[in-house]
Amino acid sequence: MVMLKLAVVHRPSFIVSRLDLAMAEAVFAHEASQRGFDVKVDSAGTAAYHVGETPDARTVSTCKAHAVPINSRARQVRSSDFKHFDYIFAMDKNNLEGLQREAGKVKDGKAKVMLFSAYGDKKPIADPYYGGQDGFEASYEQCTRYSREILDKVMGPSA
Repeated sequence: MVMLKLAVVHRPSFIVSRLDLAMAEAVFAHEASQRGFDVKVDSAGTAAYHVGETPDARTVSTCKAHAVPINSRARQVRSSDFKHFDYIFAMDKNNLEGLQREAGKVKDGKAKVMLFSAYGDKKPIADPYYGGQDGFEASYEQCTRYSREILDKVMGPSA
């Protein structure tokens, strides 16, 4: 069985709401499970906003509408993440640059730091916070597409 560990990381300007961060974690774990992959998926913010809190209710309802289990709590990225995870995905380019700088400071870090959309269109996850339910659906679709593209590239079509 192949074991892949990855973290999904989000920009601090948006982590307050934990919308796409928690959704990306849940969707990726669900897509991997559907393919029979044993993966460790976690999410963390680049800032300590709302550490310990659960995801936004609108994210939870969107995931539940698509039968995607979601159960996470906010935490901040730790330097040990760069040693323990194979991949750390950023939700946007600004966060990517910051994470790459932090990764360079970690001795024996092994994580590949890249955009969550790196194997796709390289676009950031749309910010659903200020829009309606359509924004959450759009974020869900992006998370699903990017999760599938990562799994296809890194793991293959199935276990």
